[in-house]
Amino acid sequence: MKIRVYFEDTDIGGIVYHSKYINFCERARSEVLFSNGLTPFDKESNSGYIVKDLSCQYINMATLGDILEIKSKIVSKSRVSFVLEQTIYKENSKIFSMEITLVYLKNSKPAKLDERFLELFYE
Repeated sequence: MKIRVYFEDTDIGGIVYHSKYINFCERARSEVLFSNGLTPFDKESNSGYIVKDLSCQYINMATLGDILEIKSKIVSKSRVSFVLEQTIYKENSKIFSMEITLVYLKNSKPAKLDERFLELFYE
């Protein structure tokens, strides 16, 4: 997914706030689901994914007007959770990397992963 950096994403100097990189990754994950007829949380079945753990590496900065590309891939999984690596690139250079552990919940309890979701993030 590609995202343009807008003024709301930056400080007065036009540099992207550190927390916005996580927002960009969240947006990319959600867009993969929405574009495939799924959602991060399904009200009807009372099921969805929550963040259990998050680890980020800031490599370089993005600035106002930049076009960023977010790539996502699964690096490991268990019965109820998986680790997704999300990387942000600016002009083909990696500027941010994140590993996020997502847990699948159904009726507020960990449940077996929904394979439809996983298939979207395998390369």
